[in-house]
Amino acid sequence: MLKIILPTLLLPLTLLANIDNIFPFQTIQKANRAYGLGDYNRSIELFNSLEKDDPSVDYNRANAEYKAGDYESALLSYAKAKGVDEATRLYNIGNIYFKKKEWGRAIESYEASLVVREDDDTRFNLELAKRKKEEKKRKEQEEKSKKDKDKKKEDEEKRKKEEEKKKQEEEKKNRDKKEQDKKDKQKQDKKKGQDKESDKRKKSNKDNAQDGKKKEKKDKMTQEEKLTQKELKRLMKKLNDKKMPTMMYQASPENRGDRDDKNPW
Repeated sequence: MLKIILPTLLLPLTLLANIDNIFPFQTIQKANRAYGLGDYNRSIELFNSLEKDDPSVDYNRANAEYKAGDYESALLSYAKAKGVDEATRLYNIGNIYFKKKEWGRAIESYEASLVVREDDDTRFNLELAKRKKEEKKRKEQEEKSKKDKDKKKEDEEKRKKEEEKKKQEEEKKNRDKKEQDKKDKQKQDKKKGQDKESDKRKKSNKDNAQDGKKKEKKDKMTQEEKLTQKELKRLMKKLNDKKMPTMMYQASPENRGDRDDKNPW
């Protein structure tokens, strides 16, 4: 638990025996009274109304600003109050940085305060700030580790998705190729069938042509044979009509003795 020590508000270090100093003195009293009642904003207004440039006034205003939660203004006022109760001033600056969770600056301020004066509360806050700093560092490391782990997981999922996408694309490519190969084969088979059918028709036509020639030749030969047979018949008829004698000679009995001397024809 952070320990906060704020000293009683200080009056100006010196008050001259001048009538003009009565009014600042009264203002300071009113500011102290407002601070004691917890009306820190009123106390700040009263300190801001003082035109006198006095580090003790800046210091008291810084305390009021600190209590009001206006840490940025308090830091500026403490910076102007350098030299006034230095150990406590540095301690309070350390507390401001502690509340802002700026552990490094808080540690620096506490250590500077301890150089001026050793104090148990300051040392307690110093050790607490160091632990907080270590916790922050550890938390940052854990967050970084978690982010790295998440990023690694995300990258792994992304890689898997890319691989799956690539696999699907490859499978689609293979399917498309198979489908195209199938179409090409069907096309080739169809063409082969058409070529085969064409060759078959050509062969058939050729065979028909050859058969036609053979038939024509056969028909021609048959005609010639018919003509030859007719011619033979005609010749035979002609020969029969002329009654041509045979080449053999028939001898009469009375002339049979002359057979050896004469030729039959």
